Amino acid sequence: MITKQRTITLSLTLLIVSFFAYLLIRFIVPGQIKPGDYKTSVVDYGPVFTSVPATGVVNPENEVLLLSPASSIVSFILLSPGSRVTKGTVILTLDPKALTLDIENLRDQLGVMENDLQKTRLNARSTRVDLDYSAEVKNLKITSLKTEIADQEQLLKVGGISPALHEQTKQELVLAEKDLKMTLEKNSIRLKQIEADEKGLLLQIGIRNKELASREELLKRLTVRAPSDGIILGIFTNAGEKVEKDKLLARMSDLSSFKIKASLDNRYIDDIKTGGEVYATIENKRVKGRIGSITPVVKDNKIDFDVYLESGSGNILPNMEVELSVVTGQKDSVLRVEQGPAFSRLRHNEVYVVKNGKAVKKQIKTGLIGTDYVEIDSGLEPGDRIIISDVSPFRRKNEITLQEF
Repeated sequence: MITKQRTITLSLTLLIVSFFAYLLIRFIVPGQIKPGDYKTSVVDYGPVFTSVPATGVVNPENEVLLLSPASSIVSFILLSPGSRVTKGTVILTLDPKALTLDIENLRDQLGVMENDLQKTRLNARSTRVDLDYSAEVKNLKITSLKTEIADQEQLLKVGGISPALHEQTKQELVLAEKDLKMTLEKNSIRLKQIEADEKGLLLQIGIRNKELASREELLKRLTVRAPSDGIILGIFTNAGEKVEKDKLLARMSDLSSFKIKASLDNRYIDDIKTGGEVYATIENKRVKGRIGSITPVVKDNKIDFDVYLESGSGNILPNMEVELSVVTGQKDSVLRVEQGPAFSRLRHNEVYVVKNGKAVKKQIKTGLIGTDYVEIDSGLEPGDRIIISDVSPFRRKNEITLQEF
């Protein structure tokens, strides 16, 4: 009897709880939500990765050694160690007098060569005229002899000329033709010699011009400038000191490229490998990088390693502290949606797809649950817009009305 009463009491209790749950879902749980109360994301294709957190400090990747470009004397030192410089800032200057004199001598030599080239070209024109005239005269003589032979052949028929004279004229024609042929060959050789002389002068002028350009470039380098943004670490000469070519003048950091000295909790030691991908967050922008060398010794429960960022790192500065995400798993070009509270760690999830002012519940299957994105295995298509914020208040609703602004 007591058992029967308990069963009836339990059944009534469950009925009442179910009734109130129905009322809660039907009348208290909102059937519509306002803009600003939820966040959506559009399904697209792209990478999805998982990561573990790390921290790091930016360091210049390289140091630059500034060497003396030529033997000279230090004129002025304008900056001291510790000075910050921008690209092109003058650090020190070397005496340009000797190099300037060398440049003036080269210019004088080039002037003489240019004058010789002009003379050679004028002589070549004159020689070509003489050669053409000589060939033309010989051609005219041949034409005249051919005409004379034709006339003699007519006279020979009527006995107006002796055969011996006619034969002599024919021999003169043969000799004239041979003479013309030899003249043309000599003219060809002479013209090639003239062309070779001109090419030789042009070659010498070209060599001198290159020497001049090299000296002028060297003259610019006597003003020693910072090749990039950076900090001067040391000056290794004094004003008035004579320095030889390639002597170390200054040393500075190169701020054109950086590496990050990073550290990671030793719990994640198995997740870092040389060449592994890392993302650095710099001014709210994510920059991709690669893991370089890894320090094998654990210090203060931390593993130290270097990260080399790709180009386009943004406004990065030395000693800047950077948050890092060390990639532990990644898929490329998969269907994905932005990560949010709407997703659980389970493979099967219920999400709300936004369309035509409604949010309709849909069953989906997820793949890799990434740091920023979730892989979609099935249930959604590219371009679908879903609610990614917390949907627990209306989880039991199959459809929700979205209020307009």
